[in-house]
Amino acid sequence: MLLQKINRKFYSQAEEGGEAGSGSSSISPEIQAMIDKASDEKTLGLKNKNSELLGKLKDTTEKLKQFEGIDPDAVKAILQRFSDDEEAKLISAGKIDEVLSKRTERYRNEFDKKLKAEQEKADNAQKKAEKYSSIVLSNKMTSAALKAGALPEALEDISLRAKGMFVLSDDGEAVAVGQDGEPLLGKDGKTPLTPQEWVESLKDNAPHLFPKAEGTGGGGHKSGGSNLVRSKMTSLEKHNYIQKYGQQAYLKLPKE
Repeated sequence: MLLQKINRKFYSQAEEGGEAGSGSSSISPEIQAMIDKASDEKTLGLKNKNSELLGKLKDTTEKLKQFEGIDPDAVKAILQRFSDDEEAKLISAGKIDEVLSKRTERYRNEFDKKLKAEQEKADNAQKKAEKYSSIVLSNKMTSAALKAGALPEALEDISLRAKGMFVLSDDGEAVAVGQDGEPLLGKDGKTPLTPQEWVESLKDNAPHLFPKAEGTGGGGHKSGGSNLVRSKMTSLEKHNYIQKYGQQAYLKLPKE
């Protein structure tokens, strides 16, 4: 339609100028505009289609990037292996309970392995803590023994005696604990028994651990303590008495 309009317009102008059909006719701006418009309309559809195709190509290229480096043959092999997998066969055979049982067993084995590893770590940590506690207690007792004047050869004996009585608190302090698990009190019956006070008490209960005083004989061991009364004994005295004479001897002492 637009081309027909152009032809009519062209020949109409040519007839008006008396030069229709001659080769010297020129194209007016109006006709040129009509030609350009016709050309644009024809190419516009092609441009739009081309843009659409380029957009789709770009989207496809972006999607294909996520599959870069993936071997299609390897993927097929994996899928085939899955189809041949024992579990897949059991599922296809309707043996769901057997699949669940196998999975549970596998998870349990994995859990047991992890639990065992964690338990070993905890045991090792406990051993290290006990070793550290033993060293700290031994150092504290050695320091107290030297301060009390114990014989150098008696230091190991004193440390061994302390292990059955003292424990290391969370604050790193040596705390004396009785057989009932309760802290032992010192001679005043109010304050906790200290390593120093305990070592000093060994001068009466184990005098051989200390140098002999001048003018004394074999160290002056005390007898069973016939004048002792259980209700009037301090925690330290009770502990030392039981260590030296035994639980039965202690119970034979008068209560009041």
